[in-house]
Amino acid sequence: MFEASLRRLIDPPLNQAAAQLARLGVRADWLTFAGLAAAIAAMLLISREYYWIALVFIVLNRLCDGLDGAVARLTHPTALGGYLDSVFDFVFYSAIPFGFALADPSRALAAAFLIFGFIATGATFLSHAMFVARSGAAQKAGPVSGMSGVTEGAAVFVAFALACLFPDWFSVIAYLFGIFCFVVAGMRIAAAVAGLRTS
Repeated sequence: MFEASLRRLIDPPLNQAAAQLARLGVRADWLTFAGLAAAIAAMLLISREYYWIALVFIVLNRLCDGLDGAVARLTHPTALGGYLDSVFDFVFYSAIPFGFALADPSRALAAAFLIFGFIATGATFLSHAMFVARSGAAQKAGPVSGMSGVTEGAAVFVAFALACLFPDWFSVIAYLFGIFCFVVAGMRIAAAVAGLRTS
Protein backbone atom coordinates (compact mmCIF):
# COMPACT_ATOMS: atom_id res chain seq x y z
CA MET A 1 0.00 0.00 0.00
CA PHE A 2 2.77 2.41 1.01
CA GLU A 3 4.84 1.50 -2.03
CA ALA A 4 1.89 1.74 -4.43
CA SER A 5 0.87 5.16 -3.12
CA LEU A 6 4.41 6.47 -3.39
CA ARG A 7 4.82 5.11 -6.92
CA ARG A 8 1.85 7.14 -8.07
CA LEU A 9 3.65 10.28 -6.90
CA ILE A 10 7.17 9.58 -8.11
CA ASP A 11 6.56 7.67 -11.36
CA PRO A 12 5.52 10.68 -13.53
CA PRO A 13 8.65 12.80 -12.82
CA LEU A 14 10.82 9.66 -12.84
CA ASN A 15 9.52 8.70 -16.28
CA GLN A 16 10.10 12.23 -17.56
CA ALA A 17 13.69 12.16 -16.32
CA ALA A 18 14.18 8.70 -17.84
CA ALA A 19 12.89 9.92 -21.20
CA GLN A 20 15.39 12.79 -21.15
CA LEU A 21 18.25 10.46 -20.22
CA ALA A 22 17.28 8.03 -22.98
CA ARG A 23 17.30 10.89 -25.51
CA LEU A 24 20.82 11.78 -24.34
CA GLY A 25 21.95 8.20 -24.99
CA VAL A 26 22.30 7.14 -21.34
CA ARG A 27 22.04 3.37 -21.09
CA ALA A 28 20.09 1.60 -18.36
CA ASP A 29 23.08 -0.54 -17.32
CA TRP A 30 25.15 2.61 -16.75
CA LEU A 31 22.58 3.69 -14.19
CA THR A 32 22.55 0.22 -12.61
CA PHE A 33 26.31 0.32 -12.07
CA ALA A 34 26.12 3.93 -10.86
CA GLY A 35 23.62 2.77 -8.26
CA LEU A 36 26.02 0.06 -7.12
CA ALA A 37 28.84 2.62 -6.82
CA ALA A 38 26.56 4.87 -4.74
CA ALA A 39 25.71 1.95 -2.43
CA ILE A 40 29.38 1.13 -1.83
CA ALA A 41 30.16 4.81 -1.26
CA ALA A 42 27.33 5.03 1.27
CA MET A 43 28.64 1.97 3.10
CA LEU A 44 32.16 3.42 3.31
CA LEU A 45 30.88 6.82 4.46
CA ILE A 46 28.75 5.19 7.16
CA SER A 47 31.76 3.17 8.31
CA ARG A 48 33.55 6.51 8.86
CA GLU A 49 30.44 7.95 10.57
CA TYR A 50 29.67 10.48 7.82
CA TYR A 51 26.01 9.62 8.11
CA TRP A 52 24.45 12.67 6.47
CA ILE A 53 26.71 12.47 3.43
CA ALA A 54 26.00 8.74 3.25
CA LEU A 55 22.29 9.52 3.12
CA VAL A 56 22.88 11.55 -0.05
CA PHE A 57 24.43 8.47 -1.68
CA ILE A 58 21.57 6.29 -0.46
CA VAL A 59 19.18 8.69 -2.19
CA LEU A 60 21.36 8.51 -5.34
CA ASN A 61 21.26 4.71 -5.20
CA ARG A 62 17.47 4.66 -4.99
CA LEU A 63 17.23 7.25 -7.78
CA CYS A 64 19.44 5.15 -10.05
CA ASP A 65 17.44 2.06 -9.13
CA GLY A 66 14.25 3.73 -10.28
CA LEU A 67 15.75 5.33 -13.38
CA ASP A 68 17.49 2.25 -14.79
CA GLY A 69 14.24 0.32 -15.13
CA ALA A 70 12.43 3.34 -16.59
CA VAL A 71 15.20 3.92 -19.14
CA ALA A 72 15.27 0.22 -20.02
CA ARG A 73 11.54 0.21 -20.72
CA LEU A 74 12.01 3.16 -23.07
CA THR A 75 14.95 1.60 -24.90
CA HIS A 76 15.80 -2.10 -24.86
CA PRO A 77 15.21 -4.07 -21.63
CA THR A 78 17.37 -7.17 -21.29
CA ALA A 79 17.42 -10.21 -19.04
CA LEU A 80 20.96 -9.31 -17.96
CA GLY A 81 19.85 -5.84 -16.95
CA GLY A 82 17.05 -7.25 -14.83
CA TYR A 83 19.43 -9.75 -13.24
CA LEU A 84 22.03 -7.11 -12.35
CA ASP A 85 19.35 -4.78 -10.99
CA SER A 86 18.09 -7.51 -8.64
CA VAL A 87 21.57 -8.58 -7.51
CA PHE A 88 22.74 -5.03 -6.85
CA ASP A 89 19.58 -4.35 -4.82
CA PHE A 90 20.58 -7.13 -2.42
CA VAL A 91 24.15 -5.80 -2.31
CA PHE A 92 22.70 -2.42 -1.30
CA TYR A 93 20.42 -3.95 1.35
CA SER A 94 23.42 -5.73 2.93
CA ALA A 95 25.98 -2.97 2.48
CA ILE A 96 24.22 -0.34 4.57
CA PRO A 97 23.83 -2.46 7.75
CA PHE A 98 27.40 -3.68 7.25
CA GLY A 99 28.57 -0.06 7.19
CA PHE A 100 26.87 0.60 10.53
CA ALA A 101 28.57 -2.48 12.00
CA LEU A 102 31.95 -1.24 10.75
CA ALA A 103 31.34 2.16 12.33
CA ASP A 104 30.54 0.64 15.72
CA PRO A 105 31.07 -3.10 16.35
CA SER A 106 28.50 -2.98 19.16
CA ARG A 107 25.89 -2.73 16.39
CA ALA A 108 27.13 -5.88 14.65
CA LEU A 109 24.48 -8.20 16.10
CA ALA A 110 21.66 -5.86 15.07
CA ALA A 111 23.18 -5.47 11.60
CA ALA A 112 23.50 -9.24 11.24
CA PHE A 113 19.88 -9.71 12.34
CA LEU A 114 18.69 -7.21 9.72
CA ILE A 115 20.76 -8.84 6.96
CA PHE A 116 19.36 -12.21 8.11
CA GLY A 117 15.86 -10.77 7.66
CA PHE A 118 16.69 -9.45 4.20
CA ILE A 119 18.03 -12.86 3.20
CA ALA A 120 14.82 -14.52 4.44
CA THR A 121 12.55 -12.18 2.49
CA GLY A 122 14.74 -12.36 -0.61
CA ALA A 123 14.94 -16.15 -0.52
CA THR A 124 11.20 -16.59 -0.11
CA PHE A 125 10.42 -14.16 -2.92
CA LEU A 126 12.99 -15.43 -5.42
CA SER A 127 12.40 -19.12 -4.69
CA HIS A 128 8.66 -18.64 -5.07
CA ALA A 129 9.14 -16.90 -8.42
CA MET A 130 11.49 -19.63 -9.62
CA PHE A 131 9.13 -22.49 -8.80
CA VAL A 132 6.15 -20.66 -10.24
CA ALA A 133 8.09 -20.20 -13.47
CA ARG A 134 9.14 -23.87 -13.53
CA SER A 135 5.74 -25.30 -12.77
CA GLY A 136 3.69 -22.81 -14.77
CA ALA A 137 1.57 -22.37 -11.65
CA ALA A 138 1.30 -18.60 -11.79
CA GLN A 139 -2.48 -18.63 -11.56
CA LYS A 140 -2.55 -21.11 -8.71
CA ALA A 141 0.24 -19.59 -6.67
CA GLY A 142 -1.35 -16.18 -6.21
CA PRO A 143 0.38 -13.29 -4.45
CA VAL A 144 3.31 -14.20 -2.25
CA SER A 145 2.15 -11.98 0.59
CA GLY A 146 -0.50 -9.46 1.37
CA MET A 147 2.06 -7.70 3.55
CA SER A 148 4.89 -7.65 1.05
CA GLY A 149 4.92 -3.85 0.96
CA VAL A 150 6.53 -3.76 4.41
CA THR A 151 9.87 -4.70 2.89
CA GLU A 152 9.54 -3.04 -0.50
CA GLY A 153 12.12 -0.53 -1.65
CA ALA A 154 10.43 2.57 -0.24
CA ALA A 155 10.14 1.08 3.24
CA VAL A 156 13.77 -0.03 3.18
CA PHE A 157 14.79 3.49 2.16
CA VAL A 158 12.83 5.01 5.05
CA ALA A 159 14.48 2.62 7.53
CA PHE A 160 17.97 3.41 6.21
CA ALA A 161 17.27 7.14 6.13
CA LEU A 162 16.10 7.11 9.74
CA ALA A 163 19.22 5.17 10.71
CA CYS A 164 21.43 7.80 9.05
CA LEU A 165 19.53 10.67 10.66
CA PHE A 166 19.50 8.99 14.08
CA PRO A 167 22.53 6.63 14.09
CA ASP A 168 22.33 6.02 17.82
CA TRP A 169 18.98 4.33 17.14
CA PHE A 170 20.33 2.04 14.41
CA SER A 171 20.07 -1.11 16.50
CA VAL A 172 16.44 -0.46 17.43
CA ILE A 173 15.55 0.28 13.80
CA ALA A 174 17.43 -2.80 12.61
CA TYR A 175 15.73 -5.16 15.07
CA LEU A 176 12.26 -3.78 14.34
CA PHE A 177 12.70 -3.92 10.58
CA GLY A 178 14.29 -7.35 10.83
CA ILE A 179 11.23 -8.62 12.69
CA PHE A 180 8.99 -7.24 9.94
CA CYS A 181 11.16 -9.06 7.40
CA PHE A 182 10.61 -12.37 9.17
CA VAL A 183 6.87 -11.77 9.39
CA VAL A 184 6.79 -11.12 5.64
CA ALA A 185 8.95 -14.19 4.97
CA GLY A 186 6.55 -16.34 7.03
CA MET A 187 3.55 -15.00 5.14
CA ARG A 188 5.25 -15.64 1.82
CA ILE A 189 6.05 -19.22 2.82
CA ALA A 190 2.43 -19.77 3.87
CA ALA A 191 1.18 -18.31 0.58
CA ALA A 192 3.60 -20.44 -1.41
CA VAL A 193 2.60 -23.62 0.43
CA ALA A 194 -1.05 -22.90 -0.29
CA GLY A 195 -0.44 -22.02 -3.92
CA LEU A 196 2.16 -24.62 -4.89
CA ARG A 197 0.94 -27.64 -2.90
CA THR A 198 -1.01 -29.07 -5.82
CA SER A 199 1.16 -27.79 -8.68
